[in-house]
Amino acid sequence: MTQFRIAEAARLLGVSDDTVRRWTDGGSLPVESDSSGRKVIAGADLAAFARAQAHAVPDPSGVGRSARNRFVGLVTDIQSDKVMSQVEMQCGPHRVVSLMSTEAVTELALEVGSLAVAVVKATHIIVETPGGTA
Repeated sequence: MTQFRIAEAARLLGVSDDTVRRWTDGGSLPVESDSSGRKVIAGADLAAFARAQAHAVPDPSGVGRSARNRFVGLVTDIQSDKVMSQVEMQCGPHRVVSLMSTEAVTELALEVGSLAVAVVKATHIIVETPGGTA
């Protein structure tokens, strides 16, 4: 079973070690001791906690769509030439980059600081694990 030390869990959740300790001390995040006596959190417990704590930013578009992977964020950079543009967004802790026509950037009135929704509909998603285990 995968286990994470307090500092590892904090990095994965984007909070301080002290915050994770408060959650474990308060009983909202289960903790146990490993064979060396160090406090660890079971991977399944950490995943369930992360999912419960996640709060998606509401999609302001009001459009129904089949794609489930929507990332609401701010446009942070646009690099354009005559035909194509690279639009970079910051969606929470995630950086999302999209290539689109410069005409689309103009039609959408995208500019640095614009609120936008990145919609990802992919037929292939690659999942990797640390350490190269397959």
